[in-house]
Amino acid sequence: MRSGSRPPATTPIGVVGAGTMGVGVAQCFAEAGYPVTLHDPDPAAKAAGERRLRTGLRAARLLRRPAPGDPPAEVAARVRWASAPDALADAALVVECGPERMDVKERILGTLDAACDPATVLASCTSAIPVDILAGHTGRPDRVLATHFMNPAHLKDAVEVVRGPRTSEESLATVLALLDAIGKRAHLVGDSPGFVSNRVLMPMINDAAARVEEGTADAETVDLVFTDCFGHAMGPLRTADLIGLDTVLDSLVVLRETTGDPRFEPTALLRDLVERGHRGRKSGRGFHTYEIR
Repeated sequence: MRSGSRPPATTPIGVVGAGTMGVGVAQCFAEAGYPVTLHDPDPAAKAAGERRLRTGLRAARLLRRPAPGDPPAEVAARVRWASAPDALADAALVVECGPERMDVKERILGTLDAACDPATVLASCTSAIPVDILAGHTGRPDRVLATHFMNPAHLKDAVEVVRGPRTSEESLATVLALLDAIGKRAHLVGDSPGFVSNRVLMPMINDAAARVEEGTADAETVDLVFTDCFGHAMGPLRTADLIGLDTVLDSLVVLRETTGDPRFEPTALLRDLVERGHRGRKSGRGFHTYEIR
């Protein structure tokens, strides 16, 4: 979806959270030439984020065709790391990439509302929480929406954009123009728990986990049914491992709370895996096992 001329390369971008998604989003903007301030108050998260950014830049050059034009060191230099939210005060857009827990995201949005210029657009990278709930924790509900980047953000071409009932045309246009400028296709959807992607995907993952839990098939076979029989690029349980089982669990909890639908009650197997630290690809083990590099 096109939205007009490219915003100038001097447009300041903010990102909250130095985890997998936050660093991936920062990389997307930095590769397109934009100055990015990445805020995370945890020094350990910052150190891990810097390593994650270097790894992501190397992966982009190896896997994306054509390869990004600027050298990795030049792209990395566009990302400024900040421990205080005040560093985001002048950003035109701030993308919030905190954990998928309602209380955490509500707190972050409230902090950003106080720290940022009144004109700043606040975009949550939430995968399940309705935009209007988050917007209600700010004094600028017209400037709040969701940009649901997919993982890994720097290698996925599309973003699910969620417009809340109070999101203004101006805020939406700002976000669509910036996404277009970084080479992302925006798919605009309305506000609802889980939106389109996770309202459909999460119960499928949960049901797939239930088939493993009850002994109908092992995880490998469940995924092969989807890849070999239906032609899916990846089965639901490998998809869950890629997303992160902790994020899947948090998303299901949000969907259960916001819809009241028992389909979203997480399976015991999923809860057990997360409790044991088996969070998917990022931990080396989830429904499947992986080599951590």
